[in-house]
Amino acid sequence: MKSVFKKIALSLLVSSSFVAQAQTLVKMHHDMSVDSAQHDGALLFKELVEKNSQNQIKVDIYPNNALGNDVEVAQQMQFGAVHAAPIPTAKLSGFNPTLQFVDLPFLFPNREVAYQFMDGEVGQEILAGLRKSGFEPAMFWESGFKQFTCNHAVKSPADFAGRKVRVMESPMLIAQFKAMDARPIPISFTETYTSLQQGVVECQENPLVSITNMKFYEVQDYLMLSNHGYLGTAFIFSKMWFDGLPKAQQQILKQAAVEAGHYQRVQSEKREQAYLQTISNAGGTDIIELTASQMAEFKQSMEPVYEKFGKQLGQKMMDKVLAEVDQLNAK
Repeated sequence: MKSVFKKIALSLLVSSSFVAQAQTLVKMHHDMSVDSAQHDGALLFKELVEKNSQNQIKVDIYPNNALGNDVEVAQQMQFGAVHAAPIPTAKLSGFNPTLQFVDLPFLFPNREVAYQFMDGEVGQEILAGLRKSGFEPAMFWESGFKQFTCNHAVKSPADFAGRKVRVMESPMLIAQFKAMDARPIPISFTETYTSLQQGVVECQENPLVSITNMKFYEVQDYLMLSNHGYLGTAFIFSKMWFDGLPKAQQQILKQAAVEAGHYQRVQSEKREQAYLQTISNAGGTDIIELTASQMAEFKQSMEPVYEKFGKQLGQKMMDKVLAEVDQLNAK
């Protein structure tokens, strides 16, 4: 009888060990605080994945660059050390240059056109290019439209002349500010506050979520509402890791990323008015809403960026992108 009990106990032990080993762990990164639409989306992604997999897949979220900055994490993802992340397109441009098309200044007139473009044929073609660099793309999430902040009022491109501006490590964003005779300096997101505080740079660009949650307004005298560029994030998986999963789990993960992405976009837009109120309540930062004519002047000053990157990234694809946006805008 004892031997029977031993066999049963051993069987249960092996069975429980197999279940534990069979559970898939998803290590997920994002660069925002827990008080952000990015984290809202990450929480829904976790909920959907764990529910739909009956807890056979577990998601651990690491917010606020806990695993390293976006570029460092992308590098880790290439060999499977981190499994999932929404990363700004500009920061992925070194892995897939065609993603820079999404970062073209004044490309999207509003969110609706941006979403339709990114979810459409051309946007998905651009996103699919990430597979060549070791990533499995799922969907475009967002941080929203970017605004200028500076220690002096900026109402025309001439106001940037000679000014040191923090930018992401992106050739297109560097070119954007050079077109206005500014001095763009690539600085990591986590070091931006200190760089502004110490005068290493005088200005920067970011969506309201970053300006607020990173408290850039504390060290900037002016916020210019410009909507001059859109900051999309590509939700990606480590391809090395993803390809090794069962098809059913791959489907659960991708579906969750898409569903959570639509929710994240809604939350992103909802939060923006509160961010403006936070900045206004803090005092010390003048908020300037640029006029239509001022925006037109900025747009005109950045036209050389289109010519330059049409040559670099392919004029055929540039024309395809612009034609798609024009068609969507005409609806």
